[in-house]
Amino acid sequence: MEDSKGEGIEVLDLTDRSTFADYMIVASGTSSRQVKAMADRLVQRAKASGCTPLGVEGDREAEWVLVDLADVVVHLMLPQTRAFYNLEKLWSAAPPVRSSSAQA
Repeated sequence: MEDSKGEGIEVLDLTDRSTFADYMIVASGTSSRQVKAMADRLVQRAKASGCTPLGVEGDREAEWVLVDLADVVVHLMLPQTRAFYNLEKLWSAAPPVRSSSAQA
């Protein structure tokens, strides 16, 4: 994504927090055209390396494109969309504590 001029690239380790992926990558593009280009390039490179994406969502509007690479989920967003959803803060929250019903 760096070679596609992606900005604010963050890699989040989800290995102890999630069963759907080990890592989440979040990056921004300055326009929907750039976000789509970053997603297209990522999919192209993944396929070239033998990793066919499980799915790509949002590439038509390209305000937020999700690329599911199985163990890695990539979110490519416009800056205002990224600020609104703030995935980095959501996933940096403390892990849940046992519920009171589990302590009985």
